[in-house]
Amino acid sequence: MKIESPFILIGFFLIITGILTILFSKIPLLGKLPGNIVFERKKFIFFFPFTLSILISIILTLILNLVLRK
Repeated sequence: MKIESPFILIGFFLIITGILTILFSKIPLLGKLPGNIVFERKKFIFFFPFTLSILISIILTLILNLVLRK
């Protein structure tokens, strides 16, 4: 399978990663991993899933290395 532009593949994986991050944050165990950054104020909540992002990155790296290995 030849891909004309690697940017299409990169964009696809960024979209999938974003969707997975939103879905995983709703699961009780994955939404409260140690290392996730949460700031709460009166009418403002900032949530950055730092640990979850690293975990997804490692999983995607392993999958891509297995799939794209020549």
